[in-house]
Amino acid sequence: MSESLDALELRITELRAQVRRAVKARDNTLARSLRGDLRRAEQAWDRAVGTEESTGKSAEGSAGETEPPLLPVREQVHQALALLGVPSAARMIVAVNEAFFSGALRGAQLTSLRRDEERSFRGDPYARPYYLCAALTDRLSPARGLLADSTWEPERRVLGPLSPRVDFLVSAMRVADRIIRMTDPPQGARRLLRRMAQNVPGAVEGLAPADPEVTIRAARAELDVHHAGDAAQRAEVAARAGRQLSDIERLFGAAALSTLRGAS
Repeated sequence: MSESLDALELRITELRAQVRRAVKARDNTLARSLRGDLRRAEQAWDRAVGTEESTGKSAEGSAGETEPPLLPVREQVHQALALLGVPSAARMIVAVNEAFFSGALRGAQLTSLRRDEERSFRGDPYARPYYLCAALTDRLSPARGLLADSTWEPERRVLGPLSPRVDFLVSAMRVADRIIRMTDPPQGARRLLRRMAQNVPGAVEGLAPADPEVTIRAARAELDVHHAGDAAQRAEVAARAGRQLSDIERLFGAAALSTLRGAS
């Protein structure tokens, strides 16, 4: 098949050159005839490529390729966020999707997702049951790279100085809890928990497998230290957002310097 494609590509190149020469010579009859030959050659090339693609896909399938995911990217991201329960970066969302769900997400697919959601909201506000929105910083601007669920209460969608650590601990506990409730947790889920537990003091030793219950106890012990302060900071940010921002800004953040002013 590659030889056929090579021959067709050479033929297409030659025909294009001949068309240019005929047009330059103002031989319209010849130019029209050559364009017809060119279109037929290009159609033959398209068919040849399609055949090669089909052959490649069949070979991949026989090698054990998984079926394509049933859920669109947006819904895959939403289910990962529902498991984590906190604003999360693309890397974490992809890791959770791979560990517990289809594993079909790629970081590049999330790059423009928030902008798409904002455009959808601007075009038809509240038409969807949820939006994948931004987490808001204490300046009420969108937190870089973090996605949240619009149905969460405002205090969960805003961030204070302690929030990144608090949210990591919460997500580790939720991953561990999900594993506990599964009859046969995937190995990928256990590996994810071990990676997260290694960043929680007292949760795991070295490269040993992480015990979900031990991870939850260790994460909760640290969370108890930070929770009250973080909750107070988030409540203050959420209150300012409620006073100062429009509906769309509450979901996707505000860039205007006026949002830095306190409420009058």
